[in-house]
Amino acid sequence: MKIEVKELSKKYRDKNALHQISFTLDEPKIYGLLGRNGAGKTTFMEILSGQILASSGEVLINGENPFDNQKLTQSICLIKEGQNFKKDLKVKHVLKIYSYFYPKWDEELAQELIREYNLNLHAKVKTLSKGMESALGIIVGLASKAPITVFDEPYIGLDAAARKKFYEILLEEYEAEKRTIIFSTHLIDEVSLLFEEVLIFQEGSLVLKEEAELLRNNTYAVSGTIEEVEAFIQDKEVIQKKQLAGMMTAYVYGEKQEAKNQGLNVEGIPIQDLMIYLTDRKGA
Repeated sequence: MKIEVKELSKKYRDKNALHQISFTLDEPKIYGLLGRNGAGKTTFMEILSGQILASSGEVLINGENPFDNQKLTQSICLIKEGQNFKKDLKVKHVLKIYSYFYPKWDEELAQELIREYNLNLHAKVKTLSKGMESALGIIVGLASKAPITVFDEPYIGLDAAARKKFYEILLEEYEAEKRTIIFSTHLIDEVSLLFEEVLIFQEGSLVLKEEAELLRNNTYAVSGTIEEVEAFIQDKEVIQKKQLAGMMTAYVYGEKQEAKNQGLNVEGIPIQDLMIYLTDRKGA
């Protein structure tokens, strides 16, 4: 499903949660939606899923607005950090309700995940631990088989082993049947290898949209004496630079081989570090 974001803005009183962002997601991929707290990620995901209206601009899915559009909303599953389910419902009733809502619901996968996470079907949502409530959200998100599946910090309370299992199953399901998966997380180092494309938000604006593989290959740190590095980066796209005791390190977007040919020290930059540099308030 094609997602078009056109001059999208959302204002809460005197604060702009989103400010005229525009981009297109036109094919099934695993997208990493990154940014610091308050960057506008959750607001965007709620508009995309038809839960709230934009102040101006629009999100179109296959040319249609998702707000108050059941044909579209049954193709979108948003699993947030919490408050996804009514507290007085039992787990089995939550799963039954969602199985009716999503036409492509995979009951076999849901049952497999219930066993994997050892989830009590007869427990009420309000009695679940934070980790078990997150597991329920993960089950709904994956089993929905929604063409657009959005996870907003879906694993709060899960231990490292349970998160790892989630990532493995997510990738298996994606490979078996491609869909657009938008994944917002602060544990970027854990999941960055899953991302095929990365979007970075900063204070309601889109500061970067790039193929993940290009970022990994073309973003690097180059180190040497101040004179050497300054000479090298003269005509380069520099993200950030810092110096200490006559030495300098610059974070550069471009071709690594040129720096290596000049004898400079070259290292890759993890996507998490890149996000931090790009959203640093002093240099944003």
